Amino acid sequence: MTLDLNFVENQFPALEHRDYVYFDNAGGSLVLDRVARRISDYLLTSSVQHGATYAKSRIAMERLFEAQKSVAQLVNARRPEEVIMGASTSVLLRTLSSMLSARLRPGDEIIVSEVEHEANAGAWLQLEKLGVNIKFWPLDRDTMELSTQTLANLLNERTKLVCVTHVSNILGTINPVREFADVVHAHGAKICVDGVAYAPHRLIDVQVFDADYYVFSFYKAYGPHHAALIGRYDDLLELPGTNHFFVAEGEIPYKFQPGNVNYELSYGCIGISDYLIDMAKHHGAEGESERGHLAHAFDLIAEQEQKLSKRLLDYLNSVPGVTVIGDARNDASVRVPTISFTVGGQDSRTIVEQIDPHDVGIRYGDFYAVRLIEALDLAPQNGVVRVSMVHYNTLAEVDKLIEKLEPALNRHGQ
Repeated sequence: MTLDLNFVENQFPALEHRDYVYFDNAGGSLVLDRVARRISDYLLTSSVQHGATYAKSRIAMERLFEAQKSVAQLVNARRPEEVIMGASTSVLLRTLSSMLSARLRPGDEIIVSEVEHEANAGAWLQLEKLGVNIKFWPLDRDTMELSTQTLANLLNERTKLVCVTHVSNILGTINPVREFADVVHAHGAKICVDGVAYAPHRLIDVQVFDADYYVFSFYKAYGPHHAALIGRYDDLLELPGTNHFFVAEGEIPYKFQPGNVNYELSYGCIGISDYLIDMAKHHGAEGESERGHLAHAFDLIAEQEQKLSKRLLDYLNSVPGVTVIGDARNDASVRVPTISFTVGGQDSRTIVEQIDPHDVGIRYGDFYAVRLIEALDLAPQNGVVRVSMVHYNTLAEVDKLIEKLEPALNRHGQ
């Protein structure tokens, strides 16, 4: 079934007029109306301190737990307490790094993939001062993929953790994280998956992925500037908390949330699942569980996004001098519609600046995946040009981008 874009547009106030083409979604998506309304409702009707016995405080606490349950369902966590919410993925990974440092000893090893956003690299590199060795898992330059065999060759008895992105925010490639997890666990290590660039496009299932730690940001997935880290409950019990000394070790997730979590943003995140479930129902899904509705909605999203990717990839692959950075195939099982490219040795900034006056928002740079850009020798030309689309974008918008790219790419590609 084809996604009803009228239904979608009505959920995002920023799409009311469509007077601007927004293709910087990997930097941050548009926000759902129902998310904003929940945030407003919390602030205006239940913004009181938690932990008291009076009725309004109990309502506020119930709303926070409702948010945890909603996110737990969205990612298929085993229980709501496994969901730790915080300011951003970067902050949560720093928190996780601090938590895990108590388990590590000099000579222990952590493997970090070469394609990571700095959030899932810098957090672990800071542990080098404790004597932990950081090993980088290189990208295969021929396939532009992370090889499972290369990972297996890096693993040994000293490996404690492997850190890898589910989808590169530059390459757009969907990594086989369950395959990676199986190899990692066979060596007795744990795996930390950055799902930021995956979450807007596909349904997360931390149990199917068998991820020990999975982290993503809601503001990349139609919600507020907020994030979540999901861990295994028994493991979280054993990890030392980062909150005040009197917060009991069994108080999960509170022991990992100094100063507590942002209540109103957490409550607003419920609107993401509500939207996806309503999308499935609008498109005829009946008799399914809410989790089934979520899966149905993401099937619709993937179908729409594949149409967008095909239109743009077909064009880019036809232009002399243009190189798609990553897998250039239009296959929803292989990639999401985050598409990066270069034009010969031209400065990527000059391409983007020619598009800016036309009310089309694309971007250039390293997108905080500095190590990947340097490894590909693309830093001298200001990184890549990136077009990042999601399901509310349209083929007409892609056509407008292509129309405006045509003179820039043809001129530089000759």
